[in-house]
Amino acid sequence: MRRSFVALGVLAAVASIFYFLNIEKSQIKHQQISIKQVVDSVKEEVPEPKKLYGIVVDNLDILEEKVKRNQNISEILAPFNVKPAKIYQLAKVSKEIFDVRKLATNKKYTLIYKADSVPEAKALIYEPNPIDYVVFNLEDSISVELKKRDVKVVEKMVGGEIQFSLSETMENLNMSHQLTNQFVDIFAWQIDFQHLQKGDRFKLIYEDKLVDEKSVGIGNIKGIHFEHFENDYFAIAYDQGNGLEYFDEEGQSLQKALLKYPIKFTRISSRYSGRRFHPVQKRWKAHRGIDFAAPRGTEIRSVGDGIVLEARYGRYNGNFVKIRHNSTYTTQYLHMSKIAKGITQGTKVKQGQPIGYVGSTGLANGPHLCYRFWKNGVQIDALKVDLPSASPVNEKDIVKFQSTKDRIIKLLNDIDYEDKVVPLLAQSEVKYPNAY
Repeated sequence: MRRSFVALGVLAAVASIFYFLNIEKSQIKHQQISIKQVVDSVKEEVPEPKKLYGIVVDNLDILEEKVKRNQNISEILAPFNVKPAKIYQLAKVSKEIFDVRKLATNKKYTLIYKADSVPEAKALIYEPNPIDYVVFNLEDSISVELKKRDVKVVEKMVGGEIQFSLSETMENLNMSHQLTNQFVDIFAWQIDFQHLQKGDRFKLIYEDKLVDEKSVGIGNIKGIHFEHFENDYFAIAYDQGNGLEYFDEEGQSLQKALLKYPIKFTRISSRYSGRRFHPVQKRWKAHRGIDFAAPRGTEIRSVGDGIVLEARYGRYNGNFVKIRHNSTYTTQYLHMSKIAKGITQGTKVKQGQPIGYVGSTGLANGPHLCYRFWKNGVQIDALKVDLPSASPVNEKDIVKFQSTKDRIIKLLNDIDYEDKVVPLLAQSEVKYPNAY
């Protein structure tokens, strides 16, 4: 009997111990939950640091401005307690990334600084274009980085009808000059854009580059259908491995050995002629070139690969460049305001490379480009020369090209001629590292 009471006592003691242990565990668990809640609450109350261009700007001030005419980096930084020695060091460090002497008028810059009695600059950010930005870190250890924003590329389509000119029609559709120039370059040898007629129509698929949903530039044209004098012209973009090329619906190349226009599409003010009244000399004489009216400073490009024969100033020709493209073709570009940097006798140039800028040097009464063309040593009309076409689609690529062509033509057929800009479903994002 006594043993039974002892056993019951032991069991009661053990039960009490477990009871109090459970209470203690519960209290500890409750305390842990309470601590976690406090920690989470503190986390929620601590805000994320504010960043701009990847830089923490809490307790700092921001100045956003545009570069003024002839303004240099010293003028921008000096009011923010950046000494000349430091500016010199910055220019030296940044030389391989961005030449600080090339700050362009009206380009945006941002100064991040501490607003004490004497403002102290922490960083300068310069934006040469909507995608790139250069970060000049002005802390104790000076550094310079070239960064890029995220770019989304979206396919869009548009339709239009010519009333007076392609340029005016594209402007009315809020299309950029860049897109117009690409359009003209693609069909330059098939269509005379100086003689379009009212009622000519086009449908167009192109790439639009977006940063923060805002258009910052045009990518490639993917397809065009153009109705001109009741004839249909197609352009299908296709890459055979050597870069994007343009072909008609039969797979024949739309490109020639040389570009048709030495400057982006503009007005022809005087054509090749055996008899023309010279506006400066005031007499009738042959005009063995084509004059393109364009604003002073407009970029002039080489119409093809070649070697520079001459790049100098002449009494009548002004600043000019002459290029031999091969044993058959030679071209010359006159009255430049200046010859592009690096263009000298013997220089190799690529098709589309800038070689100078429109001006009125020499015997000229206004800014324009006089473009001359030789075939086998004889001057001829550059707009009437019969150049060899580039190669058609390779046999091994025919099946893939047909698939691309079918897709593009189907999309073109779905576009209405009165469509404004309409995004297609297909889109992609181009991601760059170090973007903020």
